[in-house]
Amino acid sequence: MTNTIADIETADVILITGSNTTENHPVLSAFIKRAALKGKTVIVVDPRKIKMVEHAKKWLRPGLGTDIAWINGLMHVIIEEGLHDQAFISERTEGFENLKETVKKYTPEYVEQITGIAASDIIGTARIFARADKASICYCMGITQHTCGTDNVKSLANLSMLCGHLGKPGGGVNPLRGQNNVQGACDMGGLPNVLTAYQKVDDSGAVKKFESAWNVTGLSTKPGLAVTEMIQKAEKGEFKSLYIIGENPLVSDPDLNHAEKAFGNLDFLVVQDIFMTETAKIADVVLPSFCFAEKEGTFSNTERRLQRVRKAVEAPGFAREDWRITCEIATRMGTPMEYAHPEEIFQEIRTVTPSYAGITWDRIDKVGIHWPCPTTEHPGTPILHTAQFTRGKGLFHAVEHQPPAEIPDKEYPLMLTTGRVIYHYHTGSMTMQTKGLNTMAPECFVEISQGDAARMGIEDQEMIQVFSRRGKIQARAKISPMAVDGTVFIPFHFARAAANRLTNAAIDPVSKIPELKVCAVSIEKVAA
Repeated sequence: MTNTIADIETADVILITGSNTTENHPVLSAFIKRAALKGKTVIVVDPRKIKMVEHAKKWLRPGLGTDIAWINGLMHVIIEEGLHDQAFISERTEGFENLKETVKKYTPEYVEQITGIAASDIIGTARIFARADKASICYCMGITQHTCGTDNVKSLANLSMLCGHLGKPGGGVNPLRGQNNVQGACDMGGLPNVLTAYQKVDDSGAVKKFESAWNVTGLSTKPGLAVTEMIQKAEKGEFKSLYIIGENPLVSDPDLNHAEKAFGNLDFLVVQDIFMTETAKIADVVLPSFCFAEKEGTFSNTERRLQRVRKAVEAPGFAREDWRITCEIATRMGTPMEYAHPEEIFQEIRTVTPSYAGITWDRIDKVGIHWPCPTTEHPGTPILHTAQFTRGKGLFHAVEHQPPAEIPDKEYPLMLTTGRVIYHYHTGSMTMQTKGLNTMAPECFVEISQGDAARMGIEDQEMIQVFSRRGKIQARAKISPMAVDGTVFIPFHFARAAANRLTNAAIDPVSKIPELKVCAVSIEKVAA
């Protein structure tokens, strides 16, 4: 996030897209709801009539996989009507002329043909967003989980820069992280091509710094594989062992039939987790670890704020802290790792991570600090890009609309999108251990429009089968006003009717994220 969570409430306009905020980020959504009560303008762009629409002054309903088109349409109107921030563009950015040329053809009428959004709504929304003094963009995996997910994000950045809404309170482009320490995991190098703080693994200066800190030589400068690439190589027999920590890919990965085959090809699988997940059940070794309430450490949340987490209860059985497990394995493999306490690990993190350098254990004893924080005198950085962008000038990316990897046809006439419900969290590893939550959301469902249900003769709560080119599942129909004709929604939490048996494993060529948010399906009633 370029801005803070609290900052969203101060915006004049809040544009939400690809985020079912009230169900996926209920705490953060309260800030948006309060802003709406104060008269701030909330704009929702989503194919489903999500709960946040109740708080929105404008709701645009695009077809699945058409985000670049409607964003380009907004920018077309803003440029044509001279509503762009010419001073900001001139002083802070480059590449504007290329963008201007690209969006010329994205007239409101042309965009309506692609997206289904009325031309008048494109025009009205563009004017509202551009004329706002402060406008914030919030997005989530409905934007990123596409084969063009990277370009979707670049398009939102284009829109914000075009109107000068970056680098100031109440503005910004704000990805809402899907889990509580996703930001921290990325900051710590939990990506295949970087060390901590996004220092490239092939940067000789960064590598030398880490070699010195760790008293080793010969660190690899070759980027590793993304999860989706690992699965592909495992299926081909080119990838033989996998160590999974706190993840349950046999529910969360796309095209699960293919994923199961890939996992079956592994010679050795290790799973480190707090419960016996679907993936842990097929592992050669399961290492029981601590949950968040059983350990000391830090989390870096969605707004880049480092906060302390403290031990509240004792861990059960033979479970150990994740860091102790890692150290013990490394030591047995010939590289001794010895730490007395998480504070000692954090001190090491500070020495090799420039954006964390000024954050000490004591400084975040009571209140967290936003990175970057380069020195111990620095207060932290709640808002990014106030004076300049990381690369100097912000770069506009001229991006063209591209359709999803899979579109409906006669055999598979409907579009499927997936997501979460408020009562369960990701693959349900924790929440499905809770009786109350299971009572509220006991099983999978297929959300379908009244029109589609009537056309197919489907009754509410009737058992139906959903087919894609990759697999099939059986679940209850849920006829809902949230759904739009031609599109169905299935939550992905439930292993017994896993939506990801249907989803497409086609990936974004840059981020390697799969297209979980759109694929073609068909539906049949279950024979009596």
